[in-house]
Amino acid sequence: MKIFALFALIIIYSCSKETVSNEKLTNDFYDKAYDYREKGQIDSSFLYFYKAKDLFLQQKDSFGAGKCLANLAIIQETKGDYFGSQETAISALRYFNPKDSLQHNYLSINYNTLSLASSKLKNYPKAIDFYIKAINLANDPANKFLYENNLAITYKEEKEYQKAISIFENLIREKSTDKSSPKVFDNLAYTKWLQNPEHNPVPEFHRILKIRLKEKDYWGLNASYSHLADYYSVNEKDSALFYATKMYSIAKEIKSPDDQTEALQKLISLENSDTSLAYFKSYQKINDSLQTARNKAKNQFAIIRYETEKNKADYLKAKAESSQRRNQIIKQYFGIGFLILVLTVIYFYIKRSKKIHQQEKLIEVKNTELKYSKKVHDRVANKVYQVMSEVENIQNLDRNILLDRLEEIYEISRDISYEKDEFENLNFRDQLATMLKSYASDSVKIFITGNDNQIWNKTNQNQENEVFCILQELMTNMKKHSHAEKVFLKFTEEDSVVNIVYIDNGIGIKNLSQKNGLKNTETRTKAINGTIIFDTETDRLLKITISFPV
Repeated sequence: MKIFALFALIIIYSCSKETVSNEKLTNDFYDKAYDYREKGQIDSSFLYFYKAKDLFLQQKDSFGAGKCLANLAIIQETKGDYFGSQETAISALRYFNPKDSLQHNYLSINYNTLSLASSKLKNYPKAIDFYIKAINLANDPANKFLYENNLAITYKEEKEYQKAISIFENLIREKSTDKSSPKVFDNLAYTKWLQNPEHNPVPEFHRILKIRLKEKDYWGLNASYSHLADYYSVNEKDSALFYATKMYSIAKEIKSPDDQTEALQKLISLENSDTSLAYFKSYQKINDSLQTARNKAKNQFAIIRYETEKNKADYLKAKAESSQRRNQIIKQYFGIGFLILVLTVIYFYIKRSKKIHQQEKLIEVKNTELKYSKKVHDRVANKVYQVMSEVENIQNLDRNILLDRLEEIYEISRDISYEKDEFENLNFRDQLATMLKSYASDSVKIFITGNDNQIWNKTNQNQENEVFCILQELMTNMKKHSHAEKVFLKFTEEDSVVNIVYIDNGIGIKNLSQKNGLKNTETRTKAINGTIIFDTETDRLLKITISFPV
């Protein structure tokens, strides 16, 4: 086998060997990419940066290829393709030389892009590492100031408040007369309050607010209103509502969907039930549009890369077809060697498949045990808690009704051993609505929209069972842990995909124990080829989105 492998490598090398021209070509693609970016034609700019990168690689110009990849990463991050931006920026690092001081500026910019993408993905430790590298390599004072300010903000998000405060204070000493100072003072006051809730940042907040109003700095006003709303949300709900409304108005004026969703989250938690429902609908609409735009950008970049690679492949194919035919004898030897390899692989495959078959039998037994264990937890335990909730919230509960509930639990337990389904021949919409409303009480209001038969008519029994158990787990978790007063559930179906949005105004997922049943919902969602997303952007609002195909 070793002799054959060596023989095959020699053949492949001899077949792929080509002469390489040392001639250097000019790269007009790179100049066109910058021209299109200046004109705001981002798709064309992305395409020509990609073409310029390939041409630089042909010319063996690593620095040029690195610059192209750094610009591609910036475009992807700006359009919301954060994972794609990280991948591209990391690829760019391979082509830069850290020992060359002339390349430090591009390296610092590339690390800043990695920092921004990591921050958007909530990976703050990575963002901090990248910002420090960007600062160490920055040779432009303005860029260095920006990176240090962003580093301090990231430390704040990571709750390392003292580090953030030290950086802000140092920036104020260095840039006391700079126009960018107001945002540093604002961030410093906000961070001091986060570090010490007894600290009063209001005088500083209002001083900065006056400056920004005078200068008509709408992006700065957006930040000021956000900080004021957060501060007053603790004790003065009316003031918090006033500044959250101001933030929402400014966010719409500057056309920032991210800031609009943040403002709406504040308004949902501050307003009464009827108004908060209207804000929730606006939040859902903006959030859906934002996700659609980002997905569209990702697809556009993927298509551009695909078409560019396809054109390059077609060119190489045409070039290969124009070259001399491969030696016929080498082809025959290669074919014989390949046949021997295939026969050898088949032999070992058959031998190994027998062993795998035995292992699969053992795994099947373990999976069966796990399945019954999960059924007991999800069907029996959650049903028991549902009955407990009814006993707690219904005064003078009739003894016969309680006996009926206990008999249901008994029937569920018995059906598990016979592989029966407790929801068979029942109207799933009514079954689901009854279960969800059973968790309502004087202190907990349940709002349900979109739970229609036309959605569930397209789903199968397994999907309905899993959805029931998932929502039952969420409601049980809410009742036991979240201390929520309002729960919103919205059901929609679009393009053969069912979407379920769950929101409560409890303590938020960050403060919940990892021992609760939320992890079990991920396993059940995967069982129906779905996805579940936990939104952790705020401590006072839990949002969970579940999607699965029908």
